[in-house]
Amino acid sequence: MDAAPKGRGKRRRRLPGDSRYQLGLEYAGLLLGSLIVAASFNLFLNPNHVASGGVTGISIIVNHLTGVQPAYIQWLLNIPLFLLGLRQLGRSFGLKTLVGSIALPLFVLLLSGLPPATDNLLLATIYGGIGVGLGLGMVFRSRGSTGGLDLAAQLVHRWTGISLGLAVPLLDGMVITAAGFVFNPEKALFALIGLYVTGKTIDFLQSGISVSRVAFIISGRTEEISQAILVDLDRGLTKLSGEGGYTGTERMVLMVVLRSTEVSRLKAIVKRVDPNAFVIISDTKEVLGEGFQPPG
Repeated sequence: MDAAPKGRGKRRRRLPGDSRYQLGLEYAGLLLGSLIVAASFNLFLNPNHVASGGVTGISIIVNHLTGVQPAYIQWLLNIPLFLLGLRQLGRSFGLKTLVGSIALPLFVLLLSGLPPATDNLLLATIYGGIGVGLGLGMVFRSRGSTGGLDLAAQLVHRWTGISLGLAVPLLDGMVITAAGFVFNPEKALFALIGLYVTGKTIDFLQSGISVSRVAFIISGRTEEISQAILVDLDRGLTKLSGEGGYTGTERMVLMVVLRSTEVSRLKAIVKRVDPNAFVIISDTKEVLGEGFQPPG
C-alpha cells in the first residue's frame, strides 16, 4: 500500500546507541512486567488459591500442600525447564528468558509480605487475571519470557508432535484440574475465569483497541475518488485490479486504511463523487506503518 502523506519527512538516521537504548527499554519492560505479575500474584491469586495455570498456579497448589514459599517452587521449576529448553531447543530463548525465569520468582518473594487486596473470590480472580495479563503483555511486548510452562509446552511439542496451540491449554488445564482436587471444584472454575481474563488482557495489550478501519471502494469513477481521498482526506490508498463475478467486467478497487474518526469523511467524499459506489468498511486488528503505529 502506498505510504500515507501524513507525517512524511526525512528518515531519522539510526545512531550507534539506538540498539543499546532499545535493548535497555526491553529489559526494563521485562522487569516491570514481571513485577506487575508478582504483585498481582501476591495481592489476589495466591491468598485466594486461584491457581489459573502455569508455574505460578503449580506453586499455589504446592504451597498449600507443603507450606514451601511459592517463589522457591517457581525457581525449582523454572530453572530446570530453562536449562532443558536451552539444551533441546537451542539458544533462541536467550538471556531474556533466563532473566525472566529468575526475576519473576524473585519479585514474588520480595512482595510476599503484601496483604491480600480482597477476600472476594470473584474480584480476586478478575483483578488477578487482569494484573497477570498486563504484566505478561509487557513482557511479551519486550520480546521476553518468564519461562515456565511455555517452555514445557514447546518441549512437549518437540517430543510428541502435539501442536503448541493444544499443548499450552493442555498443561494449564492439568494445573487447574489439580487445583480442583486440592482445593475444590469451585476454585477450579474461578481459575478458568482467571485464565480467560489473563488471555484477553494480553491480547488487548498486544493489539489494543481497534481504532482503524479498512475500506474497499468499487466505482466507475475510481480516479476521481482516489484524487479526492489523497487531497481531501490526506490518506494514501492502493489500487487493486478486480473483475465482476457476474459480468466479467474488469474494475478498479480502491483500498484505504484510515482511522475510525475519518470514516464519515470518507463516506461523504465517495457519496459526493459517486453516489452509486459500492463501499465495504470493516475493522482492522492492527495497522503498522507510516501514518499509523510504527513497526516493531
